[in-house]
Amino acid sequence: MLFIDNTGITDASINLAIEEFALKNLPMDDSYLLFYINSPSIIIGKHQNTIEEINQEYVKDHNIQVVRRLSGGGAVYHDLGNLNFSFITKDDGQSFHNFLKFTQPVIDYLQSMGVNAELSGRNDLQVGEQKISGNAQFSTRGRMFSHGTLMFDLNLDDVQASLNVNPEKFKSKSTKSVRSRVANIKDLLGKEMTIEEFRAGLLRSIFGMEPSEVPQYKLTMDDWVRINEISREHYQNWDWNYGLSPKSNVKHTRKFPAGLVDIRMDIEDSYIRDIKIYGDFFGVGDVADVENALRGKRYEEAEVREALARLDLKHYFGRIEPEDFIGLIFLEE
Repeated sequence: MLFIDNTGITDASINLAIEEFALKNLPMDDSYLLFYINSPSIIIGKHQNTIEEINQEYVKDHNIQVVRRLSGGGAVYHDLGNLNFSFITKDDGQSFHNFLKFTQPVIDYLQSMGVNAELSGRNDLQVGEQKISGNAQFSTRGRMFSHGTLMFDLNLDDVQASLNVNPEKFKSKSTKSVRSRVANIKDLLGKEMTIEEFRAGLLRSIFGMEPSEVPQYKLTMDDWVRINEISREHYQNWDWNYGLSPKSNVKHTRKFPAGLVDIRMDIEDSYIRDIKIYGDFFGVGDVADVENALRGKRYEEAEVREALARLDLKHYFGRIEPEDFIGLIFLEE
């Protein structure tokens, strides 16, 4: 495994571009580890409706950057107290959805520091009932990354104020807010430590050697040219980060083991004229395939069932049964 040094960049639109560049362009004879720290920003999950996930007034007033990532999952707040890690590897067909494989090195380090972290639920690292890390994955063309946050010294008030969290997320939890459910790693340590020291310690733990000795892939000038192109074309692009929400007169939302699925449909004359699927689920396939299969179909169960019969819904959403998905489309509220 080679370490990629992002040279201290804290612009989320550049750091996500580095990650995408590495995933799609670097030789997969090696796997890679990328660390990055972002200035105040909200990183939106691939399938989420940005406008509904953020407190727009607070985000604007506090100059918080909003960037959509490639991976699914939920929106997260980053600032200079949050360390992000990304493992970039071949997709061997068994690693996608295996969050323990990629978080175990992080768990080992945290536990060596006296922080009793463990993987909980789908994709979180928790200490007791409090979350200290969220993780997500993305796969394309035989490659994948598994990336996560490490809330070391995050401004938790900004976390609470900048995000709008769907109450469906808390239905099975005793906590009722983001602020009460998260914790900073710094507060759980038995000693004072800076985020730079924490980062160096994690690097040392993963590679088993001093940070100065860790093998690296050094980004070339040509690499940086392409990274900046990706950033401009993708992560600095309003259409990608926000996008346009289609007109809809039917909204059905439910939380499944795969995550939250939110279906918006424009039903006219008993036909699905338009459809958009949002959520924090993790899938390999592009949900546009599901939307295209349903668009223009009669809003009637037999026709919807026939349209979906050719699709493996688990490929797009993860753990969800066809009957449950069809039930959501025709949910009576």
